[in-house]
Amino acid sequence: MSESPYDRYSSPLASRNASEEMLRLWSPRHKFNTWRRIWLAVAEAQHEMGLPVTKEQVEELRAVVNRPGGITDAEMQAAERYERELRHDVMAHVHALGDSCPKAKGIIHLGMTSQDVVCNADAAILEDASLVIQSKLVRAIDSLSRFAVQTCLLPALGFTHYQPAQPTTVGRRAANWAADLHTAYVHVYVTHYEHIPVRGLRGATGTQASFLELFGGDGARVDEFERVYFNVREPEGYGNFWKTFALTGQTYPRVIDTFILADLASCAAVLHKIATDIRLLCNRKELDEPFESKQIGSSAMPYKRNPMRCERICGLTRFVMNLVGNAYDTAATQWLERTLDDSSNRRLSLPEAFLALDGALDLMHNVASGLIVHEAMVRKNLMAELPFMATENILMACVKLGGDRQQYHELIRVHAQAAGMRVKQEGLDNDLLERLKADKAFQSKTRGGALEAELDWAGVMDPMKYVGRSVEQTERFIKEVVEPLREQYGEAIMRLGESGPKV
Repeated sequence: MSESPYDRYSSPLASRNASEEMLRLWSPRHKFNTWRRIWLAVAEAQHEMGLPVTKEQVEELRAVVNRPGGITDAEMQAAERYERELRHDVMAHVHALGDSCPKAKGIIHLGMTSQDVVCNADAAILEDASLVIQSKLVRAIDSLSRFAVQTCLLPALGFTHYQPAQPTTVGRRAANWAADLHTAYVHVYVTHYEHIPVRGLRGATGTQASFLELFGGDGARVDEFERVYFNVREPEGYGNFWKTFALTGQTYPRVIDTFILADLASCAAVLHKIATDIRLLCNRKELDEPFESKQIGSSAMPYKRNPMRCERICGLTRFVMNLVGNAYDTAATQWLERTLDDSSNRRLSLPEAFLALDGALDLMHNVASGLIVHEAMVRKNLMAELPFMATENILMACVKLGGDRQQYHELIRVHAQAAGMRVKQEGLDNDLLERLKADKAFQSKTRGGALEAELDWAGVMDPMKYVGRSVEQTERFIKEVVEPLREQYGEAIMRLGESGPKV
């Protein structure tokens, strides 16, 4: 009986979460095609530099490497057979490529060590994967900001310590989410473009001894060869990758992976926080994430609208945050010029961090683009607490009307505590304002009270009096931060489309 794909474990990152674009970047075919392009670029540079690499050999190699689709399934299978025999993945692919390029077989990998291929290929893949993450971060910032614009005039109860606090607006809170995500984006962007060079072509222990031998002991020609390699590989210039490390061992410094995974984890932490906030607000019935017409919230409780997408974001991002320790352990245990225990770990931690964050970012965009606001509940929750929020303004108004600050502070405190206990112990509405209005100390002297004039009770209960600069801050953030990002990443965001959860 033939084996079914359902009989083997398949990573949920591939089947349920990550996008096709990110899966392609970390696929075996893309990796091995990248290896082959490096071997071709090295051969082209060696031919140009006058080494015994003929034009005919280069052209044969180029024809195979650059054919549509690159490496074939048959060549992949041939490499797998070689690896079972040789126990070395790079040499297995050298042999498989040589079988397809018999004239060039003898010059493939000339002077190179495995990490001249693997490290530079990893850098190229990390470059492309980071660009996808950057674009998706900006897309999430954009979608949160659009929601912020729609709701920036809707006052809402604020929280500190998850206790009622000074009001904000729904849009200001969403803009704050976008601002946190922008802070994480900046670190990804800066690390990507300013702090991560590549290894280059350095040989077995980083000394370039093999290349020095090839070029007859002429170090200047070795340097020129490396420059030619980069120019051949990317005719327009190699972007950030032209910046190589001053010194490396056999690999690029594995501490670089800690920078990458830490930045991804920082993005994950922000996404986790945003998703958690939305889950908390769903519980308060102020927000709902998108919910499809036939979607089931619970197998047992038909009424439920569980925020399952935000829950998935939390689960995926927690996974990303916990991968960072792998990079630190790997960087700390690279003995002398290099040891191989990095390889099996990096094959998991690097791609899976990108795949999981990629899926979480797609989910966040999907949620932010379809958030449902229940304005009546937002107002109800705010107005239930607003009398407490208004006490400071009431106190100030009393002083302006001639009252004694300390006396009125004590009067308000007593009434507020009583109103609070009424809400908590009896489950009744907040009657603080009614209590204050009934107290003669808060009535004008014409009504037998203590104040010279009537308090503006209606004005005191206008929630927009308590949101500070929420609207202005939201509008300024979008103008100064989000709009330039939209202009910079517009085409990239359009290419991403409206990707959302796979299931």
